[in-house]
Amino acid sequence: MNASRAGSRTVIAVGGNSLIRPGTGRGNLDTHEVAREVCEEVATLAQLRGGVVLTHGNGPQVGFELLRNSLASGAVPPDGMDVNVAATQGYIGYLLQQVLGDVLEERGVDIPVTALVTQVLVAPDDPAFDNPAKPVGQFYSKDEADVLIEEQGWQMMEDAGRGWRRVVPSPKPRRILELPAIRALVSAGQIVICVGGGGVPVVREGYKVRGVPAVIDKDHVSALLGTRIEADTYIISTAVPEVYVDFGKPGQRAIREASVQEMERHVLHDQFAAGSMLPKIRSAIGFLKHGGSRVIITSPGNILEAVDGRAGTTIVPGG
Repeated sequence: MNASRAGSRTVIAVGGNSLIRPGTGRGNLDTHEVAREVCEEVATLAQLRGGVVLTHGNGPQVGFELLRNSLASGAVPPDGMDVNVAATQGYIGYLLQQVLGDVLEERGVDIPVTALVTQVLVAPDDPAFDNPAKPVGQFYSKDEADVLIEEQGWQMMEDAGRGWRRVVPSPKPRRILELPAIRALVSAGQIVICVGGGGVPVVREGYKVRGVPAVIDKDHVSALLGTRIEADTYIISTAVPEVYVDFGKPGQRAIREASVQEMERHVLHDQFAAGSMLPKIRSAIGFLKHGGSRVIITSPGNILEAVDGRAGTTIVPGG
């Protein structure tokens, strides 16, 4: 891979589903082996580019936390959804911090890694609070979803044809409260793990902040973070190696490189599912319109080749 210029900064957003071992049953949590692949790639980017900030999703994990709360409510008081987000930030950040540290230690590379529990300010009157649409947790059949709606009072919807999932409010991120600390750590040469799961959603009440029951979209807040730290590259690591149009249809085709304008046309033609690829594309467009140089969308194992333009989908500001 070609080394980039000194002082470049990269935000890498890792999907929560990619941190769970596939095909081993529901509730199987993160393992070092699953995180290892993406951490190897992150470590290489940090060595060659510097200025790496790692964010991560928590859709499956926060769903597990909410389910635990529900099942144990007769024995212990349930935590608020904001506490569940903070908890998943903590243990996923710990896992990534540990595995990244192991990889760097094996290579004899001295790059400190810091995981930071991060709060993100949202508007108390955001319309998302009245229209839950963010999928969390595992997938269910329609019959299972009907039972959960009846017995648990959950709101559920079909997620991109893959099954039914619980949905919760997802307000827009407005400000990352720990941004000065993130900037200082990146400037000091550290790999920073932050805004996990989109950050802990909080609102301000005078001089105080308080958590609210929501899950912020990690792609949108990762794009916001990228613009605030003046990153040139935003990498979205997801379940597919490239972005596709006519996905799942006979004419399905991959997009290797496209401009913002081209991707906006695809959005207008409903090419991307609301529960999966659409928020990623919208976050990519926002990042590029606010000063970013490129967005790369690909799957774990393909990140380094995608950075060199040999894999994945690259989106750029111009034509």
